[in-house]
Amino acid sequence: MSLLPVDEARTRILADVEPIGDTEQVPLATAIGRRLAQDVTAIRSQPPFPASAMDGYAVRSADTDTPPRDLEVIGEAPAGHGFPGKIGPGQAVRIFTGAPVPEGADAIVIQEDTERPDNRTVKVGITVPGGNYVRPEGLDFARGDVVLRAGQLLDAGRITVAAAMNFPQLPVKRQPHVAILATGDELVAPGGEPGMDQIIASNGFGVRSIVEADGATVTDLGIAEDRQEVIETAIERAIAEKADILVTLGGASVGKHDLVQSALVARGMALDFWRIAMRPGKPLMYGKLGALHVLGLPGNPVSSLVCSHLFLRPLIARLSGSSEVDPHRDAVLGRDIAANDRRQDYLRAKLEKLADGTLVATPFDKQDSSMTRIFAESDCLVIRAPHAQGAKAGDTCRIYLLREPALSAAP
Repeated sequence: MSLLPVDEARTRILADVEPIGDTEQVPLATAIGRRLAQDVTAIRSQPPFPASAMDGYAVRSADTDTPPRDLEVIGEAPAGHGFPGKIGPGQAVRIFTGAPVPEGADAIVIQEDTERPDNRTVKVGITVPGGNYVRPEGLDFARGDVVLRAGQLLDAGRITVAAAMNFPQLPVKRQPHVAILATGDELVAPGGEPGMDQIIASNGFGVRSIVEADGATVTDLGIAEDRQEVIETAIERAIAEKADILVTLGGASVGKHDLVQSALVARGMALDFWRIAMRPGKPLMYGKLGALHVLGLPGNPVSSLVCSHLFLRPLIARLSGSSEVDPHRDAVLGRDIAANDRRQDYLRAKLEKLADGTLVATPFDKQDSSMTRIFAESDCLVIRAPHAQGAKAGDTCRIYLLREPALSAAP
Protein backbone atom coordinates (compact mmCIF):
# COMPACT_ATOMS: atom_id res chain seq x y z
CA MET A 1 0.00 0.00 0.00
CA SER A 2 1.53 3.34 -1.07
CA LEU A 3 1.94 6.30 1.23
CA LEU A 4 -1.26 8.33 1.47
CA PRO A 5 -1.13 12.16 1.40
CA VAL A 6 -2.11 13.84 4.68
CA ASP A 7 -5.16 15.65 3.31
CA GLU A 8 -6.50 12.49 1.67
CA ALA A 9 -6.02 10.52 4.91
CA ARG A 10 -7.99 13.14 6.84
CA THR A 11 -10.75 13.16 4.22
CA ARG A 12 -11.07 9.39 4.35
CA ILE A 13 -11.23 9.34 8.15
CA LEU A 14 -14.03 11.92 8.20
CA ALA A 15 -15.89 10.68 5.10
CA ASP A 16 -18.67 8.71 6.79
CA VAL A 17 -18.68 10.18 10.30
CA GLU A 18 -22.14 11.05 11.62
CA PRO A 19 -22.51 13.24 14.72
CA ILE A 20 -23.59 11.38 17.82
CA GLY A 21 -27.37 11.70 18.23
CA ASP A 22 -27.68 10.39 21.80
CA THR A 23 -28.62 12.94 24.47
CA GLU A 24 -28.66 12.98 28.25
CA GLN A 25 -29.61 15.25 31.12
CA VAL A 26 -26.72 16.44 33.30
CA PRO A 27 -26.67 18.54 36.48
CA LEU A 28 -25.87 22.18 35.91
CA ALA A 29 -22.77 21.87 38.10
CA THR A 30 -21.20 19.35 35.71
CA ALA A 31 -22.40 20.82 32.42
CA ILE A 32 -19.34 22.98 31.69
CA GLY A 33 -17.87 22.14 28.29
CA ARG A 34 -20.87 20.10 27.19
CA ARG A 35 -22.89 20.85 24.05
CA LEU A 36 -26.61 21.58 24.24
CA ALA A 37 -28.86 18.98 22.62
CA GLN A 38 -31.86 21.30 22.23
CA ASP A 39 -32.99 24.89 22.63
CA VAL A 40 -33.54 26.12 26.18
CA THR A 41 -36.59 28.35 26.68
CA ALA A 42 -37.02 30.59 29.72
CA ILE A 43 -39.65 29.33 32.17
CA ARG A 44 -39.58 32.58 34.15
CA SER A 45 -38.73 36.22 33.62
CA GLN A 46 -35.61 37.89 34.96
CA PRO A 47 -36.06 40.06 36.88
CA PRO A 48 -39.49 38.68 37.78
CA PHE A 49 -40.64 42.16 38.86
CA PRO A 50 -39.52 45.77 38.33
CA ALA A 51 -36.39 45.98 40.50
CA SER A 52 -34.14 48.69 41.84
CA ALA A 53 -30.75 48.93 40.09
CA MET A 54 -29.21 51.02 42.91
CA ASP A 55 -29.40 51.75 46.61
CA GLY A 56 -31.54 54.82 47.23
CA TYR A 57 -35.20 55.75 47.47
CA ALA A 58 -38.23 54.62 45.47
CA VAL A 59 -40.25 57.71 44.52
CA ARG A 60 -42.88 59.01 42.15
CA SER A 61 -40.95 60.94 39.51
CA ALA A 62 -43.66 63.61 39.49
CA ASP A 63 -42.73 64.45 43.11
CA THR A 64 -39.21 65.48 42.01
CA ASP A 65 -40.21 68.01 39.36
CA THR A 66 -39.35 71.01 41.54
CA PRO A 67 -36.28 70.12 43.63
CA PRO A 68 -35.31 70.25 46.37
CA ARG A 69 -38.31 68.35 47.71
CA ASP A 70 -38.90 66.79 51.12
CA LEU A 71 -40.63 63.40 50.94
CA GLU A 72 -42.01 61.28 53.76
CA VAL A 73 -40.15 57.97 54.19
CA ILE A 74 -42.86 55.38 54.88
CA GLY A 75 -40.80 52.19 54.93
CA GLU A 76 -37.90 50.13 53.66
CA ALA A 77 -37.40 47.54 50.91
CA PRO A 78 -34.22 45.42 51.21
CA ALA A 79 -33.44 42.75 48.57
CA GLY A 80 -35.64 39.72 49.19
CA HIS A 81 -38.17 41.69 51.23
CA GLY A 82 -40.42 43.94 49.16
CA PHE A 83 -42.33 46.85 50.72
CA PRO A 84 -45.92 45.60 51.10
CA GLY A 85 -47.67 48.95 50.80
CA LYS A 86 -48.22 51.57 48.12
CA ILE A 87 -46.37 54.87 47.64
CA GLY A 88 -48.63 57.91 47.43
CA PRO A 89 -47.98 61.57 46.59
CA GLY A 90 -45.12 63.06 48.61
CA GLN A 91 -43.89 59.66 49.87
CA ALA A 92 -40.75 57.57 49.43
CA VAL A 93 -39.42 54.12 50.44
CA ARG A 94 -35.80 53.40 51.32
CA ILE A 95 -34.77 50.72 48.80
CA PHE A 96 -31.73 48.54 48.09
CA THR A 97 -30.34 47.04 44.91
CA GLY A 98 -32.41 44.12 43.64
CA ALA A 99 -35.49 44.84 45.72
CA PRO A 100 -38.91 45.09 44.04
CA VAL A 101 -39.98 48.65 43.26
CA PRO A 102 -43.05 49.35 45.45
CA GLU A 103 -46.44 49.92 43.89
CA GLY A 104 -46.97 53.58 43.05
CA ALA A 105 -43.27 54.34 42.52
CA ASP A 106 -41.81 54.72 39.03
CA ALA A 107 -38.23 55.83 39.71
CA ILE A 108 -35.24 55.43 42.01
CA VAL A 109 -33.26 58.38 43.29
CA ILE A 110 -29.81 57.22 44.37
CA GLN A 111 -28.78 57.95 47.93
CA GLU A 112 -25.94 60.25 46.82
CA ASP A 113 -28.57 62.69 45.51
CA THR A 114 -30.47 62.83 48.80
CA GLU A 115 -30.15 64.08 52.37
CA ARG A 116 -31.83 62.81 55.54
CA PRO A 117 -32.77 65.75 57.74
CA ASP A 118 -34.50 63.30 60.12
CA ASN A 119 -35.59 59.66 60.34
CA ARG A 120 -38.95 60.29 58.68
CA THR A 121 -37.89 62.58 55.82
CA VAL A 122 -35.67 62.44 52.75
CA LYS A 123 -34.68 65.56 50.81
CA VAL A 124 -34.42 64.90 47.06
CA GLY A 125 -32.04 67.38 45.45
CA ILE A 126 -32.58 66.59 41.74
CA THR A 127 -35.29 65.89 39.22
CA VAL A 128 -35.43 62.20 38.30
CA PRO A 129 -37.19 60.91 35.17
CA GLY A 130 -39.64 58.05 35.19
CA GLY A 131 -37.85 54.68 35.04
CA ASN A 132 -34.67 56.10 36.59
CA TYR A 133 -32.57 53.13 37.87
CA VAL A 134 -35.53 50.78 37.52
CA ARG A 135 -34.89 47.40 35.90
CA PRO A 136 -38.16 46.48 34.19
CA GLU A 137 -39.61 43.00 34.53
CA GLY A 138 -38.01 40.70 31.93
CA LEU A 139 -35.09 43.06 31.22
CA ASP A 140 -32.65 40.10 31.08
CA PHE A 141 -35.05 37.54 29.61
CA ALA A 142 -38.79 36.98 29.57
CA ARG A 143 -40.78 33.79 30.03
CA GLY A 144 -40.96 32.05 26.64
CA ASP A 145 -37.72 33.54 25.26
CA VAL A 146 -35.38 31.05 23.56
CA VAL A 147 -32.23 31.99 25.48
CA LEU A 148 -29.85 29.15 24.57
CA ARG A 149 -29.64 27.29 21.29
CA ALA A 150 -29.06 23.64 20.45
CA GLY A 151 -25.42 22.97 19.60
CA GLN A 152 -24.00 25.75 21.76
CA LEU A 153 -21.02 24.89 23.97
CA LEU A 154 -21.83 25.48 27.62
CA ASP A 155 -19.38 27.97 29.10
CA ALA A 156 -19.52 30.09 32.26
CA GLY A 157 -21.90 32.67 30.78
CA ARG A 158 -24.35 30.13 29.37
CA ILE A 159 -24.38 28.07 32.55
CA THR A 160 -25.01 31.23 34.57
CA VAL A 161 -28.03 32.22 32.49
CA ALA A 162 -29.36 28.65 32.66
CA ALA A 163 -29.15 28.82 36.44
CA ALA A 164 -30.93 32.21 36.41
CA MET A 165 -33.71 30.56 34.39
CA ASN A 166 -34.05 28.03 37.24
CA PHE A 167 -32.83 24.96 35.34
CA PRO A 168 -31.08 22.51 37.71
CA GLN A 169 -30.04 20.31 34.76
CA LEU A 170 -29.67 20.64 31.01
CA PRO A 171 -30.13 18.39 27.95
CA VAL A 172 -26.73 17.78 26.34
CA LYS A 173 -25.28 15.64 23.62
CA ARG A 174 -23.49 12.52 24.71
CA GLN A 175 -19.75 13.01 24.66
CA PRO A 176 -17.67 10.93 22.27
CA HIS A 177 -16.09 8.01 24.10
CA VAL A 178 -12.47 7.16 23.30
CA ALA A 179 -10.70 3.98 24.41
CA ILE A 180 -6.90 4.21 24.46
CA LEU A 181 -4.68 1.12 24.27
CA ALA A 182 -0.90 1.22 24.50
CA THR A 183 0.98 -1.85 23.28
CA GLY A 184 4.49 -3.20 23.63
CA ASP A 185 6.59 -5.36 25.92
CA GLU A 186 9.03 -2.46 26.17
CA LEU A 187 6.57 -0.20 28.03
CA VAL A 188 6.28 0.35 31.77
CA ALA A 189 3.75 2.70 33.36
CA PRO A 190 5.11 5.85 35.08
CA GLY A 191 6.17 5.02 38.63
CA GLY A 192 7.19 1.49 37.69
CA GLU A 193 10.68 0.05 37.51
CA PRO A 194 11.74 -0.40 33.86
CA GLY A 195 14.00 -3.28 33.02
CA MET A 196 17.23 -2.94 31.10
CA ASP A 197 15.38 -3.10 27.76
CA GLN A 198 12.28 -1.08 28.69
CA ILE A 199 11.09 2.54 28.62
CA ILE A 200 8.39 4.52 30.38
CA ALA A 201 5.03 4.71 28.58
CA SER A 202 4.34 8.41 28.05
CA ASN A 203 2.32 9.13 24.94
CA GLY A 204 -0.94 7.73 26.30
CA PHE A 205 -1.08 10.55 28.80
CA GLY A 206 -0.59 13.19 26.13
CA VAL A 207 -3.18 11.64 23.85
CA ARG A 208 -5.63 11.43 26.75
CA SER A 209 -5.08 15.11 27.53
CA ILE A 210 -5.88 16.05 23.93
CA VAL A 211 -9.01 13.88 23.94
CA GLU A 212 -10.37 15.26 27.21
CA ALA A 213 -9.57 18.87 26.27
CA ASP A 214 -11.77 18.38 23.21
CA GLY A 215 -14.72 17.23 25.32
CA ALA A 216 -14.55 13.45 24.96
CA THR A 217 -14.45 10.82 27.70
CA VAL A 218 -11.69 8.23 28.00
CA THR A 219 -11.39 4.59 28.92
CA ASP A 220 -7.76 3.67 29.58
CA LEU A 221 -7.22 0.10 28.41
CA GLY A 222 -3.70 0.09 29.85
CA ILE A 223 -0.63 -1.48 28.27
CA ALA A 224 -1.05 -4.70 26.32
CA GLU A 225 1.78 -7.18 25.98
CA ASP A 226 2.95 -8.19 22.52
CA ARG A 227 0.62 -11.18 22.41
CA GLN A 228 -2.31 -11.25 20.01
CA GLU A 229 -4.73 -12.78 22.51
CA VAL A 230 -3.99 -9.99 25.02
CA ILE A 231 -4.57 -7.33 22.38
CA GLU A 232 -7.80 -9.03 21.27
CA THR A 233 -9.05 -9.00 24.87
CA ALA A 234 -8.42 -5.26 25.05
CA ILE A 235 -10.28 -4.75 21.76
CA GLU A 236 -13.26 -6.67 23.15
CA ARG A 237 -13.25 -4.41 26.19
CA ALA A 238 -13.36 -1.30 23.99
CA ILE A 239 -16.39 -2.74 22.21
CA ALA A 240 -18.04 -3.69 25.51
CA GLU A 241 -17.44 -0.15 26.81
CA LYS A 242 -19.29 1.15 23.73
CA ALA A 243 -16.39 3.31 22.65
CA ASP A 244 -16.85 5.47 19.58
CA ILE A 245 -13.11 5.51 18.85
CA LEU A 246 -10.41 3.01 19.68
CA VAL A 247 -6.96 4.61 19.70
CA THR A 248 -4.03 2.22 19.68
CA LEU A 249 -0.49 3.35 20.39
CA GLY A 250 2.23 1.45 18.57
CA GLY A 251 2.25 -1.99 17.00
CA ALA A 252 0.19 -1.03 13.93
CA SER A 253 2.84 -1.89 11.34
CA VAL A 254 3.26 -5.37 9.92
CA GLY A 255 6.51 -6.48 11.52
CA LYS A 256 6.88 -9.72 13.45
CA HIS A 257 6.07 -8.01 16.77
CA ASP A 258 3.52 -5.50 15.43
CA LEU A 259 0.33 -7.38 16.28
CA VAL A 260 -2.31 -4.66 16.58
CA GLN A 261 -3.32 -4.56 12.93
CA SER A 262 -3.56 -8.36 12.66
CA ALA A 263 -5.59 -8.58 15.88
CA LEU A 264 -8.03 -5.94 14.64
CA VAL A 265 -8.39 -7.50 11.20
CA ALA A 266 -8.95 -10.91 12.80
CA ARG A 267 -11.75 -9.35 14.86
CA GLY A 268 -13.38 -7.99 11.70
CA MET A 269 -11.92 -4.53 11.19
CA ALA A 270 -12.19 -3.16 7.67
CA LEU A 271 -8.78 -1.58 7.13
CA ASP A 272 -8.99 1.67 5.21
CA PHE A 273 -5.31 2.61 5.14
CA TRP A 274 -2.05 2.52 7.00
CA ARG A 275 1.12 4.52 6.34
CA ILE A 276 0.80 8.12 5.27
CA ALA A 277 3.22 10.53 3.62
CA MET A 278 4.06 12.62 6.67
CA ARG A 279 6.83 13.03 9.21
CA PRO A 280 6.50 12.38 12.07
CA GLY A 281 3.63 9.90 11.89
CA LYS A 282 4.15 7.69 8.84
CA PRO A 283 2.73 4.43 10.35
CA LEU A 284 -0.81 5.80 10.94
CA MET A 285 -3.65 3.29 10.58
CA TYR A 286 -7.38 3.82 10.18
CA GLY A 287 -10.25 1.38 9.88
CA LYS A 288 -13.78 0.58 11.05
CA LEU A 289 -14.86 -2.28 13.30
CA GLY A 290 -18.62 -2.06 12.93
CA ALA A 291 -19.50 1.42 14.23
CA LEU A 292 -16.17 1.68 16.05
CA HIS A 293 -13.61 4.03 14.50
CA VAL A 294 -10.11 2.62 14.92
CA LEU A 295 -7.16 4.99 14.78
CA GLY A 296 -3.77 3.33 15.12
CA LEU A 297 -1.22 5.95 16.15
CA PRO A 298 2.54 5.49 15.89
CA GLY A 299 4.41 4.38 18.97
CA ASN A 300 6.89 7.27 19.00
CA PRO A 301 5.54 9.86 21.47
CA VAL A 302 5.85 12.91 19.23
CA SER A 303 4.40 11.06 16.25
CA SER A 304 1.37 10.03 18.29
CA LEU A 305 0.80 13.58 19.54
CA VAL A 306 1.14 15.16 16.09
CA CYS A 307 -1.24 12.59 14.60
CA SER A 308 -3.68 13.18 17.46
CA HIS A 309 -3.79 16.88 16.56
CA LEU A 310 -4.14 16.28 12.83
CA PHE A 311 -6.55 13.32 12.77
CA LEU A 312 -8.00 12.44 16.18
CA ARG A 313 -9.15 15.96 17.07
CA PRO A 314 -11.12 16.43 13.80
CA LEU A 315 -12.72 13.01 14.30
CA ILE A 316 -13.85 13.94 17.83
CA ALA A 317 -15.16 17.28 16.57
CA ARG A 318 -17.17 15.60 13.81
CA LEU A 319 -18.67 13.07 16.25
CA SER A 320 -19.53 15.93 18.63
CA GLY A 321 -21.32 17.81 15.87
CA SER A 322 -19.15 20.84 16.52
CA SER A 323 -17.40 23.18 14.15
CA GLU A 324 -13.66 22.69 14.08
CA VAL A 325 -11.50 25.60 15.16
CA ASP A 326 -8.87 26.05 12.47
CA PRO A 327 -5.45 25.95 14.18
CA HIS A 328 -3.53 26.92 11.03
CA ARG A 329 -1.88 30.34 10.81
CA ASP A 330 0.50 32.20 8.53
CA ALA A 331 3.92 33.04 9.97
CA VAL A 332 7.46 33.85 8.90
CA LEU A 333 10.47 31.67 9.50
CA GLY A 334 12.93 32.60 12.21
CA ARG A 335 15.76 30.59 10.65
CA ASP A 336 16.79 28.92 7.39
CA ILE A 337 15.49 25.40 6.74
CA ALA A 338 16.55 22.76 4.22
CA ALA A 339 14.58 21.34 1.30
CA ASN A 340 12.02 18.65 2.09
CA ASP A 341 11.61 15.12 0.72
CA ARG A 342 8.42 13.34 -0.45
CA ARG A 343 6.70 13.36 2.95
CA GLN A 344 4.81 16.33 4.42
CA ASP A 345 6.88 17.51 7.36
CA TYR A 346 5.73 18.98 10.68
CA LEU A 347 8.65 20.73 12.36
CA ARG A 348 8.43 21.51 16.05
CA ALA A 349 9.09 25.21 16.57
CA LYS A 350 9.08 28.12 19.01
CA LEU A 351 6.72 30.95 18.17
CA GLU A 352 7.00 34.66 18.84
CA LYS A 353 4.38 37.33 18.28
CA LEU A 354 5.84 40.71 17.36
CA ALA A 355 4.29 44.03 18.32
CA ASP A 356 2.79 44.38 14.83
CA GLY A 357 1.11 40.96 15.14
CA THR A 358 3.58 39.07 12.94
CA LEU A 359 4.18 35.47 14.03
CA VAL A 360 7.78 34.25 13.84
CA ALA A 361 8.26 30.46 13.90
CA THR A 362 11.73 29.11 14.64
CA PRO A 363 12.09 25.32 14.20
CA PHE A 364 14.33 23.40 16.58
CA ASP A 365 17.55 21.92 15.22
CA LYS A 366 16.67 18.37 16.29
CA GLN A 367 13.37 16.84 15.17
CA ASP A 368 13.63 13.18 16.21
CA SER A 369 10.13 11.80 16.87
CA SER A 370 11.13 10.32 20.22
CA MET A 371 12.08 13.68 21.76
CA THR A 372 9.22 14.72 24.04
CA ARG A 373 11.10 17.61 25.64
CA ILE A 374 11.26 19.49 22.34
CA PHE A 375 7.55 18.95 21.79
CA ALA A 376 6.86 20.29 25.28
CA GLU A 377 8.80 23.45 24.40
CA SER A 378 7.10 23.88 21.03
CA ASP A 379 4.37 26.43 20.39
CA CYS A 380 3.63 25.35 16.82
CA LEU A 381 4.42 22.97 14.00
CA VAL A 382 5.91 24.43 10.82
CA ILE A 383 4.29 22.64 7.88
CA ARG A 384 6.55 21.69 4.96
CA ALA A 385 4.88 20.43 1.80
CA PRO A 386 6.34 17.40 0.02
CA HIS A 387 9.36 18.33 -2.11
CA ALA A 388 9.36 21.92 -0.78
CA GLN A 389 12.51 23.81 -1.61
CA GLY A 390 14.79 25.21 1.08
CA ALA A 391 13.52 28.41 2.75
CA LYS A 392 15.23 31.40 4.33
CA ALA A 393 14.60 33.26 7.57
CA GLY A 394 11.86 35.79 6.89
CA ASP A 395 10.10 33.65 4.28
CA THR A 396 6.39 33.04 4.77
CA CYS A 397 5.39 29.66 6.15
CA ARG A 398 2.25 27.86 7.29
CA ILE A 399 2.03 26.66 10.89
CA TYR A 400 -0.22 24.52 13.08
CA LEU A 401 -0.76 26.37 16.36
CA LEU A 402 -0.23 24.31 19.53
CA ARG A 403 -0.50 27.18 22.01
CA GLU A 404 -0.91 30.94 21.80
CA PRO A 405 2.46 32.71 21.75
CA ALA A 406 3.47 35.40 24.20
CA LEU A 407 3.97 38.92 22.86
CA SER A 408 7.64 39.59 22.23
CA ALA A 409 9.28 42.28 24.36
CA ALA A 410 9.92 45.53 22.53
CA PRO A 411 13.55 45.88 21.33
